[in-house]
Amino acid sequence: MLIQLENVVKNYVDDELVTPALRGVSFEIKEGAFVAVTGSSGSGKSTLMHIIGFLDKLTSGEYFFDGENASHFDDDKLAEIRNQKVGFVFQSYNLLPRTSVLDNVLLPTIYTPRLDKKETENRARYLLEKVGLSHRVNHRPNQLSGGEQQRVAIVRALINRPRLILADEPTGNLDSKSGQEVMEVLQDLNEEGHTILMVTHEKYVAECAKRIIDLKDGRVLTDTKVTER
Repeated sequence: MLIQLENVVKNYVDDELVTPALRGVSFEIKEGAFVAVTGSSGSGKSTLMHIIGFLDKLTSGEYFFDGENASHFDDDKLAEIRNQKVGFVFQSYNLLPRTSVLDNVLLPTIYTPRLDKKETENRARYLLEKVGLSHRVNHRPNQLSGGEQQRVAIVRALINRPRLILADEPTGNLDSKSGQEVMEVLQDLNEEGHTILMVTHEKYVAECAKRIIDLKDGRVLTDTKVTER
C-alpha cells in the first residue's frame, strides 16, 4: 500500500483559538491508483494534500507512506521524499519565468546530483515530446498558453520518477479545452502506472479519476469508484 491514513486529525492553532481542518480521516491508496479529492471550500482537501505531500504535519493519527510511518521521518528524510518520491503539480504552475521550458523541467534534478546529466536531459525531452511540447523546449513560460504551462509542470513533476504525483487544482486556471487536454495527460500517465492524487472542486474533473473521495467539514463524506457514480 502506498498511502495509509489512520484517523488523521489536523488542527490549526492561533493564540488560543483552535480551528479543526481534518477530523479523523482514514483511507488507503494503492500503487497505480488515480484518486480525486473533492469538497467545498473549507472541507479540508488542501490540508489533506499538504499532509500527504509532506508540506504540513498532522496533529494526531498515523500516516504511512510506502509502509513507513511518516512521523518517524527527520527533516533530511522529508526533503528527500519531497524531491524524489513525490511530484507536485500546482494550479499556478510555479514555473520560473525567465527560464526555458527544458530548464524548468530539469529544476528538481539540481537536488539529485547523482543523476547522469545527459540521460536526465534526454528523459526531459522525451517527456516533453509525449505531452506535445517538443517544439517548445527553448521557449519561456510567458510564450506558452496556460495549458502548455501546466503540461510543463506535469513533466517537471515526473522528471525524478516519483512514486506519487500530487495535483492541486490542476485545471483551475485553464479554459475547458485546455483543462480537458491536461486531464487526458494525467489519465494517460495513470494508465502507464503512475499513482495520482488530485484535489479539485470541479465535478467533471474529478470524474476523470477512477475514485473520488468527497470531504465535508474535515471528514470523509463518501469514497466511491467513478464507475459506481
